Parts: sequence; C-alpha cells; structure tokens
Amino acid sequence: QGELVRSIYLSLACKYKVVLERLEAASGRDVRTIHVIGGGARNELLCQLTADVSGRDVLAGPVEATALGNVLVQARAAGALHGDLTALRAVLRETQQIVRYEPGGDPASWVAAESAVEAARTGR
Repeated sequence: QGELVRSIYLSLACKYKVVLERLEAASGRDVRTIHVIGGGARNELLCQLTADVSGRDVLAGPVEATALGNVLVQARAAGALHGDLTALRAVLRETQQIVRYEPGGDPASWVAAESAVEAARTGR
C-alpha cells in the first residue's frame, strides 16, 4: 500500500510541476517558491516530492489558511490590525509555523519519474 500512496504523491508532484511551468510560460513570470496551504501542508512526503520534482523550494502552511485570512481581514476592518497585504502576511509569518522543503535527490531521477508518470497516464 505504501508504494501505491507514494506513486499517487509522485504523480501529483509531477502534475504540479507541469502546471506551474505552463503558468510561468503564459504569465512570463518565474516562480521560485511553491506555497502549499490547507491540508496538503501537513503531508511531508507530498511537500518534499513537490520540492524534489519541481526543483523549487516549497513553503508549507498555514493549514487553516482560509480561516486565518478571514480573521486577519476582519481584524483589519475592525481596526485591531493596521497595514496593507504585506503587513497582514507578516502577522501570519510571525504567528504560524511555516515549514520549508528544499529540492533534493538526483534531478535525473526526477526526470525519469516524470517520464514514467506520463507514460502511465497516456498508456505509452
């Protein structure tokens, strides 16, 4: 069962890379860091595979990003917090645990894994 779960996570990490590369091409922007929020931020294997396959740092957290964003906006509206989006993000950085995952492993092995995932997807 562990191999099946790992293959699912690897497939997700490969898809994240493909989508990110397409977004970069369409926008003309270079994305060096991937932010994972919500429940996926709790999954160490998924976050590490995403960093490894994409060759980019992954910042995981906060898990309750939607609720925290809502609280920050309400606190700002009520006058309890001041500042712009950058200031609100600073509050999150100071109060929430964000975990950094750095790319590792042999880049050639990740290219081979991507090819295997694509071959399984297309049946070729």
